[in-house]
Amino acid sequence: MNAAVRIAELERQPDAVSLERPFIAAPRRVALRTSGRKHGPITRLISPSDVGALIKPFVFLDHGEVAPAAQPLFGIHPHSGIATLTVVLSGELLYEDTTGKKGSVPTGGLEWMKAGKGVWHDGAVAPGDPMHFYQLWVALPASQESAPPESQYIPPESVQEDGPVRVVLGRYGRAASPIRAPEGLNYFHVRLSDGERWRYVPPAGHSVAWLSVDRGTLYSPETIREGVLAVFEESVAPIELEAQGTTSFVFGSAIKHPHPLVLGNYSVHTSAEALAEGEAEILRIGRRLRAEGRL
Repeated sequence: MNAAVRIAELERQPDAVSLERPFIAAPRRVALRTSGRKHGPITRLISPSDVGALIKPFVFLDHGEVAPAAQPLFGIHPHSGIATLTVVLSGELLYEDTTGKKGSVPTGGLEWMKAGKGVWHDGAVAPGDPMHFYQLWVALPASQESAPPESQYIPPESVQEDGPVRVVLGRYGRAASPIRAPEGLNYFHVRLSDGERWRYVPPAGHSVAWLSVDRGTLYSPETIREGVLAVFEESVAPIELEAQGTTSFVFGSAIKHPHPLVLGNYSVHTSAEALAEGEAEILRIGRRLRAEGRL
């Protein structure tokens, strides 16, 4: 296939990977970067009260590597109004939630907990290797924030790929996520070899975009090093990246969440009324767990 035909083919694809052509003019630039705050083996990169307010619906992100221990990783705890999503990069996650599900997520798998009107869940690192992971919170739209909770646990073989992209949420090229997430958001795990380029053309309306480098270094054209979260300027322009060394990162884009973030201790809602409803359901489930000796 000659170069002209190859370029034309890529430009017909809404989310294309380009490893051959040079960067086009004026790609989207980085507006903010942070290394977050460390809490032992976990780094908090996004919180709803800081970066999350800028890139909503992505309102929270932890990145860490945790060794197996006698105590649970987080302990049983509640959420409402959000969905939590854990990407297991290596190791294995043990889970249990109050929808009645219990099991494990191995390397490459995903844990999706759509808390809705209220849920409690627990997580621990399985015996053996440390667990290397990202955990994201997504603010739910008003139409879903008080819906019944729903959890999905996705095995690694069910995570679809297109080129260097594993599709965690949304769609990319020929690949789609099995997770029943709200419309208007994409979340990927991307792996590039040294010198490999990736060009992302956002879907219509995806003015929010960010990435977090797990391993290696990216050139954007600014340098984004390992451990750094970079937020791109709000626009619908493409994003151009080049790997310096073998590089692994997570990448999110979305239509911006149009509602204020009304915060509880473990919850994010669009209004004080919805937060009160979620907290009441959390308390109700908590009383049941205490009666069962779980708390």
